[in-house]
Amino acid sequence: MPLDKLKIFGNPNIGVYIFVNNKIALVPQGIELSAKRKIGDILNVEVIEARVAGTFLLGVLIAGNDRVLLVPRIARDEEVEYLKSIGLNVHVVHTTFTALGNVILANSKAAILHPELEKSEVKELSDLLGIRKLIQAPIAGIPTVGSVAVITDKGGVVHPDVSDEELRKLSEFFEVPVDIGTVNFGVAFIRTGLVANNYGALVGEKTTGPEILRITKALNIG
Repeated sequence: MPLDKLKIFGNPNIGVYIFVNNKIALVPQGIELSAKRKIGDILNVEVIEARVAGTFLLGVLIAGNDRVLLVPRIARDEEVEYLKSIGLNVHVVHTTFTALGNVILANSKAAILHPELEKSEVKELSDLLGIRKLIQAPIAGIPTVGSVAVITDKGGVVHPDVSDEELRKLSEFFEVPVDIGTVNFGVAFIRTGLVANNYGALVGEKTTGPEILRITKALNIG
């Protein structure tokens, strides 16, 4: 089954706790063994317990793709060294923004960044992500682009307030089909309740059947 429901510490907002690409999932230390197993099985990745800046908010603070993990300047040296010691390509991004997961939306082909990032920071992020197709723009008028969408190399789900024209442009830009959706019984900030990669997806436990059907189709899984 390529999609399943999940809660972390009893919370359906799983996207704030988990960072995933097509190789690994970073999860909070001390989460339930059953949750770790489900994450590994559904997403077909190695599951690694970690902290960033002394917190469990890995999905909020970390961004990246299969090439690199981007962590904020508030990450502690020992946290970064641990991730590097297990073979991950980790880079500390020195920007005024710390919630990198909210300001960067990327797959392996393209990235959209928060409109207020400095041009020098945009150039650095382009180089680190290995992406030349990169723009700064809000989505549905919201500058925290990483919070309103989840994009893989197979599909994407985005905030329901995007226009038809914006939806078409997002699909063309990321080179995958993109559709609107919600999570956790109507929450429009998609990332809070959805984590996904090319292999599968996990949604917060309050996500309804119709929401799941739409997400499954949009991400082209199953």
